[in-house]
Amino acid sequence: MPLHQPELDRSVIAHLKGLVMDATRAANSGHPGGAFSSCDFAALLWMEYLCYAPKYPRWPSRDRFVLSAGHESMLLYSLLHMAGMLPLDEIKRFRQLGSLTPGHPENHLTPGVEATTGPLGQGVAMAVGMAVAALQEQTRQQPEGITALHRLPKVWVLAGDGDLQEDVALGACQLAGHWALHNLILYYDKNDIQISGAVNRVSSLDFKAHFESMQWEVVEVDGHDHAQLRAAMNRAMENGRDKPLLIIGQSVMAKGAATMEGLAKTHGEPLPAEEIAATKQALGLNPQAHFAVAEELYPYFNRNLNTFRDQAEANFRNTNPQNVQATLPGINEWPTYTNHQMLATRVAFGQALELMGRTMLGLTGGSADLEPSNNTGAFAKAVGEFTAHDRSGRNLAFGVREFPMAAILNGIALYSPDAKAFGATFLTFSDYMRNAIRMSAIQKIPVLHVFTHDSIFLGEDGPTHQSIEHVMSLRLIPDLWVMRPADARETQACLRIWAAQPHQPVVLALTRQNVPTLECSDTDTQTLDTLVSRGAYLAWHAEGDSSELAPLYGYASGSEVHVLIQAAQAIHEGESAGLRREIRIFSLPCWECLEMQDEAYYASIMGPDHALRVSVEAGVTAGWSKFTGRHGLNIGVDCFGYSAPGPDLAEHFGLTPTQVKERILHWIYPESPKE
Repeated sequence: MPLHQPELDRSVIAHLKGLVMDATRAANSGHPGGAFSSCDFAALLWMEYLCYAPKYPRWPSRDRFVLSAGHESMLLYSLLHMAGMLPLDEIKRFRQLGSLTPGHPENHLTPGVEATTGPLGQGVAMAVGMAVAALQEQTRQQPEGITALHRLPKVWVLAGDGDLQEDVALGACQLAGHWALHNLILYYDKNDIQISGAVNRVSSLDFKAHFESMQWEVVEVDGHDHAQLRAAMNRAMENGRDKPLLIIGQSVMAKGAATMEGLAKTHGEPLPAEEIAATKQALGLNPQAHFAVAEELYPYFNRNLNTFRDQAEANFRNTNPQNVQATLPGINEWPTYTNHQMLATRVAFGQALELMGRTMLGLTGGSADLEPSNNTGAFAKAVGEFTAHDRSGRNLAFGVREFPMAAILNGIALYSPDAKAFGATFLTFSDYMRNAIRMSAIQKIPVLHVFTHDSIFLGEDGPTHQSIEHVMSLRLIPDLWVMRPADARETQACLRIWAAQPHQPVVLALTRQNVPTLECSDTDTQTLDTLVSRGAYLAWHAEGDSSELAPLYGYASGSEVHVLIQAAQAIHEGESAGLRREIRIFSLPCWECLEMQDEAYYASIMGPDHALRVSVEAGVTAGWSKFTGRHGLNIGVDCFGYSAPGPDLAEHFGLTPTQVKERILHWIYPESPKE
């Protein structure tokens, strides 16, 4: 490694701060203070320790740098510019429409950004997931050790005070210590300032003792002392370490600002113009120059890149993620079911998951302490458990940590296109995970969020555990597929559809209670996959014999499909010859997939304008009017449930086939008003 030059180091850091000041001031928006306090560490890391290749930003063997403190985005953008990965014109367009420099880093938008970070704490958790994925991949590809071309990447994450106040970060860090993720290095820029003021107003935690109790190695340094920072990073590079490493860098908010150093005001507001001029003067920059970088600093900043470039060029062609498809290989015979066979969809999921685990080496995940309930136990037994002593296992025991689980899964999926990550819990706990699910969608990563016990029919646990609004609320998240299969076969189809594509996150909502295997799903897998992938398909049909009667179109998802079919069959059987209306009942396993279909297919699902339309789902009815229209009938549950056996709840809420039939008939043939 070439010797560093202190004067040039200081100049690089000064110019990075200059870009931060100019960009946030031009945008009249941004967070310069934290970027200043983190700058010494970040600059030294990128110049001397981080293994990456700007020409190949997705080189699989690169180190990952995650800026968990995403509000410091201008620091990352400035580093990417110095590394030759981001044009200066994009720095000038910070936080502007269509730029590559949005307010918080977005991985799918800007080369060199490993994860979309903004919601504090999740970057730390995603970095934990990346470290897990790296160790699993190393075990699969090189069980006898690291080679020159297949090094074990390190995962570096920069976090601030706010990150480590979020429980999602601390929960993930507890797992990182338990799993002994020695390739994970967390730098905590401890400037003791947040937007509302001093951190000591809200926290007195001894982070060194806390992380050591979570089985981390901890080093404390002056975050502006380059010798101490290098010593800590040298420790991170040493072989033989068996714990994740926390570097606590005691720093000063807005370090180097002329008169505003240490002020909370610098956290979330651009520096005033006069403060910028005075700060540039103090840093040795030209106060009159804007977005300026001395040319001689570029080669100095990138002086170590040749060390990694040859490695990247040698093996990138064979491991280019654009040429890798995380598909579903080798499964020719799926579990089969007979028509009318009673089986909970969670059970069908568990059977399919075990088979997928045996054939998809990139499939990894687990349950939030609900293996028996989520039916992930067979998968765990088939693939083994990932532990501090066995990196080959692919079952992850997350414990009761739903939010960290979801964020860690995002990190696993971000690490490699070969990775297929899933996590399971009860649907009602999706509220705990919601922002991480949203981050799956924003980042366009194929995480499978599995939720069993998807309605009031989980029964005796009562309203705290019975999902009412959850399915519908998850359908509101853009770019997320919410799949609620009607039976065991549809469940398999949903899993195949998820596994066969590289970018789509999926929510899979499954029943606790047994449901019948439907005749409509009794077809070959390719045909069924096509039907389910369209989001809706005809599940049952009865011809009418009267052109004067409006046809009845019924829509349901999940466990209510068979209820609506049985109700429709009873209605049809009860009608007199010559007075039968056409009835079409549709299974809607995925609204989002239906929205993607062409107009002709969508119209075939919606039927003619004069059709009578009804929906049935054991959840809130809000939202179903998009199918049933203003005057349609929506049958569901618009209140919290009760603690009782599932069949009793079905009766109470009017969700038995007989009750649904009577409700529809009363709606079609209302009693004449009394005179």
